[in-house]
Amino acid sequence: MDFLPVTYEEMKERGWEQPDFVYVCGDAYVDHPSFGAAIITRMLESRGYKVCFLAQPDWKSTKDFMRFGKPRLAFLVSGGNIDPMVNHYSVAKRRRDRDLYSPGGESGHRPDRATIVYCQKIREAYGKDTVILIGGIEASLRRFSHYDYWDNKVRRSILLDSQADILMYGMGEHQIIELAEALDSGIEAKDITFVRGTVYKTRTLENIYDEYIELPPFEKSSSDKRTYAEGFMKQYENTDAITAKILAEPYKDCYVVQNKPSLPLSQEEFDYSYDLPYMRTYHPMYTSKGGVPAIDEVRFSIISNRGCFGSCNFCALAFHQGRIIQSRSHDSIIREAENMTKAPDFKGYIHDVGGPTANFRQPACEKQLTEGACSNRQCLFPDACKNINVDHRDYVSLLRRLRSIPKVKKVFIRSGIRYDYLLYDKDETFFNELCKYHISGQLKVAPEHIVPRVLDKMGKPSRQVYDRFTKKFCEINKKLGKEQYLIPYFISSHPGSDLKAAVELAEYLRDLGHMPEQVQDFYPTPGTLSTCMFYTKLDPRTMEKVYVPETPHEKAMQRALMQYKLPRNYELVHEALVKVGRKDLIGFDKRCLIKPRKIENKPNKPKKKKTIRNIHKSKR
Repeated sequence: MDFLPVTYEEMKERGWEQPDFVYVCGDAYVDHPSFGAAIITRMLESRGYKVCFLAQPDWKSTKDFMRFGKPRLAFLVSGGNIDPMVNHYSVAKRRRDRDLYSPGGESGHRPDRATIVYCQKIREAYGKDTVILIGGIEASLRRFSHYDYWDNKVRRSILLDSQADILMYGMGEHQIIELAEALDSGIEAKDITFVRGTVYKTRTLENIYDEYIELPPFEKSSSDKRTYAEGFMKQYENTDAITAKILAEPYKDCYVVQNKPSLPLSQEEFDYSYDLPYMRTYHPMYTSKGGVPAIDEVRFSIISNRGCFGSCNFCALAFHQGRIIQSRSHDSIIREAENMTKAPDFKGYIHDVGGPTANFRQPACEKQLTEGACSNRQCLFPDACKNINVDHRDYVSLLRRLRSIPKVKKVFIRSGIRYDYLLYDKDETFFNELCKYHISGQLKVAPEHIVPRVLDKMGKPSRQVYDRFTKKFCEINKKLGKEQYLIPYFISSHPGSDLKAAVELAEYLRDLGHMPEQVQDFYPTPGTLSTCMFYTKLDPRTMEKVYVPETPHEKAMQRALMQYKLPRNYELVHEALVKVGRKDLIGFDKRCLIKPRKIENKPNKPKKKKTIRNIHKSKR
C-alpha cells in the first residue's frame, strides 16, 4: 500500500507509460477518507485504473499540468475540500492568513476559483480534445447560474466558465465509475449525457431521455432577482434522487443540463468506499514543511453517515449530499477504529463518530426510501413531521462497541448533533450516555438564533425547543454528578435579522450568562436558500420580502450586540440600542447591557496657592 504517484518518476517506477487519469486538486495531497479527492482516486484505483495525483500545481504556467503527460481518459479537477473562495476570504472579504489544507498552513498555494483556473491551464497545454471532468464542492454548488458573493453578481454555470466537458455534483462515487467505464469503452465525452449526478452542455434538448423542467434563461435570472429566486427554488425542489426531474438552463448558444441526482449509496457501497487502502495521512513530501494542518481534526475521527434531513436554510448539504441518510455498517466502522488504535501516535481518543449530523443514522421516515424526501416540507421544521422516525438505538449500539475496543479510552462526538431530534426521542438512553461518555466538559450545539422571524428564515426550531433541551441537559448532568456545559452557536446578520432581533438575542445571551468567544456573520455561499434570500431580498419559498442587513456598519452593530460586554464594542452597542429605542438597556440595573457613558466633570477653577499672607488672613 502506498500513495498514488505524484511525480513522473514515481509513475514510471510503477511501469506505467501513461496514466488513465490525472487528478488535479486545490488541496495538498492527503490520503484520508475525510478528503473527497482520496475517495475518488482510491475508487478508480480499486477498479484497476492508473491514477496520478497533481496537488496544488503552479497555475502561473502550463508546466506542472504536463508533469505526467496527457492522461489516456481524462483530467479530473477539484478546487479542494472547501470552496476556494471561502478558504481564501472571510465574510468581510478580507484575505485569510492561513490555509489549513496547504503545507504548513501557508496561504497562496492555490488560486481563487481554482477549478476554473486549473481547467483553463489544461486547455492551454493540451487543447480542446482533452477530456476534463470537474467535481468537488466548488463545482457541485455552482452547477447552474449562481449568486457569487465575492463578485456581487450572478455568474454562469461553472461548467461553462471552466470549459470542462462534464460536471459531477454530489459525492461522486457512482458517477466517477460510470464515467470511467463509459470513457474506457470508447464513448466520447460529448455523448455521455446519461449518467446520474452529472451536468453537461448541449445545443439541443431533443435528446433528453426523460421528463425535464426548463429553468429561466441565464440572461433573465442574472438581471431580475425575482426570476432568480423562482429558478433557484426549482433547483432546490429537485435535489432528491427519487423525486427530482432533469433540469435544463438556457444560455445564448447552449443549454446546461443537470441529470437526476445519483442514487444514495447502499450500505455495502458506503462500506466499500471507506474500507479502501488509505494511507490516512498527508504525503511525506510535506513533512519538512510541518505537514498539512487539516488532517489534525480528522485523523482519529470516523465518518459514520452522510446526508442530512435537518435542511437548515443556510447550509448547502441538502443541495450537495441530499436529505436521505446513508450510514456505514457497524463492522466497517469498528474495523476503521481498530486500525486507528495501531497508529503509533494514537493516544486512546477517537475524536468524533458522526457526519453532517452525528445522531442521524437512518432515513427520516420509511417513505423516503421508496417515494423520496418531500419537496414541499422539511422533516424537522417548523415542527417535527408526524411521520419522522426518532430512534437512537443503532447509534447507541455502535458507540458502545467502539468504547469497548482495547486501547480506546474515550469516544467523543464533536460533529453537530441535532438537539431537537434528540429531544424528541422518548427513550433517553442516548441522551444519558452522551452526557456520561461522549462529552469532555462542553457540548457544542447550534440554536443559531432565538427570534421567531429569524428562525423561520433559518429553518431552525423555536427557542422553546432549545430551552427544553438545555433544561434536560442540566438535569441529566446533575443526576450523573457531572459539571458540563453547553456552548451554543449563533449567527449574526442572517436574512430576517434586523437590529431589534439582534437586541433580543443579546438579551437572551445576558439571561443565559453566556458571551460567545467568536461570532460568525452569515456567509452567503452558493447553493443555499439563505444566500438566495440575501441576494434577492425575497424568501423563494413564499416570494415574500425579507429584511437583509447589508451595510458593514449594521453587521458590525449586530455582531457587537452578541459581545456587548467587550469594551471595544461599547460605541456600536450604544448606537444600536439608541437606534431601536432601547435606551432602557443602558443603565446600572442588572438587566441592562451597558452602563451610561462616563460624564466628564468640568475642570474646577485652579485653587490659589497658599501664601504666608493668605494664611494670616484665614487665621484672622
